[in-house]
Amino acid sequence: MALVELGRYPPPEAHIIIGLLGAEGIPAIAFDAGSSIVEGSIAALIPVRVMVDEDDLLIAQAAMGAA
Repeated sequence: MALVELGRYPPPEAHIIIGLLGAEGIPAIAFDAGSSIVEGSIAALIPVRVMVDEDDLLIAQAAMGAA
């Protein structure tokens, strides 16, 4: 299993996408979600990478297109 990047999103959006993909049966994980040491609005400026298994990439992209 090799992880590939589906995309980079603001933190709230990334977690919504992970939830939507999970509901479709596509496991996804957030990378860099905790990379900011500063709490508050500045943390929202650091994009979160949504990662999926390379075998699920096309299905995840199609699911994102349908969302």
